[in-house]
Amino acid sequence: MSQAADASTGERALRLRFIATICAGSFLLFLVQPMVARMALPRLGGAPAVWNSAMVVYQALLLGGYAYAHWLGRFSGRVQAGIHLFLFIAAALTLPVGLTASLPSPDANPIFWVPYLLLTSIGPVFFVVAAQAPLMQRWFTLSGGGDPYPLYAASNIGSFGGLIAYPLVLEPLLPVAIQSQLWSAGYLFVLGLVALSAFLMPKAAALSPPTVQETTPPDWSIVGRWIVLAAVPSGLMLSTSLHLTTDIVAMPLLWVLPLGLYLLSFSAAFATDRRLADFCRRFAPFVILMAACSAFMDSTRFPFSFALLTLVNLFVVSVTLHSEMFARRPHPEHLTRFYLAMSVGGVIGGIFCAILAPLIFDWTYEHPILIIAAALLLTPRAIFESSQKLLEGPNSRAVAAAIALAALLAAVAAGGMLSDHTPSYVQTVSIVVIIGAAVAVLGKRWLFAFCLACLMLTLNGWQKIGLSTQPGMMTRSYFGVYSVRNNGEDTRFLVHGTTVHGVQNLAPSRQTQPTSYYAPHSGIGLAMAAAPMLYGPAARIDIVGLGAGTLACYAKPGQQWKFYEIDPAIVEIAADPKRFTFLSNCLPDARMIIGDARLTLAAAPSNVADVLAIDAFSSDAVPMHLLTAEAFATYRRHIAPNGLLMVHISNRFLDLEPVLAAIAKQGWASAARDYDPTEAERNLNYSHSLWIAFSPDQQVIDRLAASSPADKWRPIGARRDFKAWTDDHASILSILKPYKRDQ
Repeated sequence: MSQAADASTGERALRLRFIATICAGSFLLFLVQPMVARMALPRLGGAPAVWNSAMVVYQALLLGGYAYAHWLGRFSGRVQAGIHLFLFIAAALTLPVGLTASLPSPDANPIFWVPYLLLTSIGPVFFVVAAQAPLMQRWFTLSGGGDPYPLYAASNIGSFGGLIAYPLVLEPLLPVAIQSQLWSAGYLFVLGLVALSAFLMPKAAALSPPTVQETTPPDWSIVGRWIVLAAVPSGLMLSTSLHLTTDIVAMPLLWVLPLGLYLLSFSAAFATDRRLADFCRRFAPFVILMAACSAFMDSTRFPFSFALLTLVNLFVVSVTLHSEMFARRPHPEHLTRFYLAMSVGGVIGGIFCAILAPLIFDWTYEHPILIIAAALLLTPRAIFESSQKLLEGPNSRAVAAAIALAALLAAVAAGGMLSDHTPSYVQTVSIVVIIGAAVAVLGKRWLFAFCLACLMLTLNGWQKIGLSTQPGMMTRSYFGVYSVRNNGEDTRFLVHGTTVHGVQNLAPSRQTQPTSYYAPHSGIGLAMAAAPMLYGPAARIDIVGLGAGTLACYAKPGQQWKFYEIDPAIVEIAADPKRFTFLSNCLPDARMIIGDARLTLAAAPSNVADVLAIDAFSSDAVPMHLLTAEAFATYRRHIAPNGLLMVHISNRFLDLEPVLAAIAKQGWASAARDYDPTEAERNLNYSHSLWIAFSPDQQVIDRLAASSPADKWRPIGARRDFKAWTDDHASILSILKPYKRDQ
């Protein structure tokens, strides 16, 4: 009895030690991802595509680590330990973790620059730590442990902890330099745990070379299945991130949730307790069916409901497909081969979403495509015995063809292709027919996926495809997905996801009328009207953020205008008179400087502008690197000693006033202008806006306010003890505000 108890205690201690080692490594791995992204913000900007590109780099390094762990399996335990500890120590020579000193040129292609910067900055330490999960599971087996696969569930709990800890704890509380030092200390701690596991490895396992494998290695068809089952959730995680932050609700910190749920799906799928995994597998077809309803949606009236549905779909699909992998896992002898295949799938999914999709599609079509791919990989069970008999009977092909035809006709009817005047109830009937068909064919993957595609087409899919077929109406670049839309015959919008970035009145008498955030009585409208009085007829005007080119219609003869724009696609849209005519009508020869504002302004000579306007938000995402003390030092150098800096901070989710109030204390005179249009002005497409005016000279702010006495300026709303953002320390948690749709 005593020996059995001692053996049980020893097994428990062994498992806890390896769980601690694996969790600590995974925690570091997913802590360093957002931390390095935060470090890179002043150089790379904060577009969602930058995060997706970073994820591809992390997945590639993860693949390298898993391949290395698989390669180590050919050696004895002692040799494995020696090689791994040597590389661990060698990588430690690159600490503290941080970015290389390289700076991109202002026109550098971010598709190539982002991977280069990340690989050269954290490649060695990330590679070594990435090998932790599969390698420690192998050592666990060599040390006499039981089934190693459930340890992967623990690994992903650690990954999730690191991911969540960064935005909620480290970023708000600590500057980047201290974060780097703490991570480096954590790396050395993990090194100690790895060394302990190597030292305590049984001598027989440590000294014995690998024996001939007792089980048959998995064939290529099984390996291929693993890769596909890993690729779809990986791609769906990235497409969900982009779909959420572009088409549903561009809420700050939302990018954390898809990756966090993706990581937790492994914990559920690889857990010893199968209840959650079985629950997800049972209900996955119905969840996918509901998620298909929002796959093509944007500008929804219920953004958080659709966001929740999209996230639930990601989690349930990921758990289901990862559970399928777990069910097909090999003998522990082939453990590293299994994880290597999983990592290959992850990289394939990442490359498809982050690199190929922006080149192939003009909208985020990869998201509905991956939902259909997930449906094809499910193994749903039929729920109606009668339909199952029909689909498996002698006339099964005819029945399947009839159901598919009914779903297709319903989708075509809902798209208005059978009649020029389709009644509104037709879409409702079509949706009911298609959902009924999809439920009836559960158990038949291809039929279910076909019905799913018809449902997506019915719910805004035809409209999206219609826009894509019209030249110039849909544009996608590395930095965003843009659509040009007409509202009747009088108004045209430039839309990025759910946010309007430009509005033009199409009536000939109003085409040169500034609209939206740039209305005549907005802060920027007042500043442009006052520019001749402040700086004479040859005022130098620089604008960061082009949009539809609306501000160009404030230009006056003799003034010198320059636009700084990060995205060449936006320049193409604004300069095309078939889409918008602000530039062609008002400033056809405007000078355009392409590149990130921080980099391009820093490269420009000093004292080259009298007025500098910063309006570079991407959807509702906040380019934090444009609102730091270092950024404002660049702006101050760029403008004249008595220059005027205008910053646009209208935002549905963040109260940015305290950020700029703290900046103003560093030697700036300032004032805020709230603009709320009247009902008549709203009919002219004027929008609410909040602009902040800064100048090194208080007299400039006073003269600006006096130039239009009826339009009131006020002091910036400061917050006690709020510290200015810097490149080293900034967090948005303290400035989150309730969502307001009408802003």
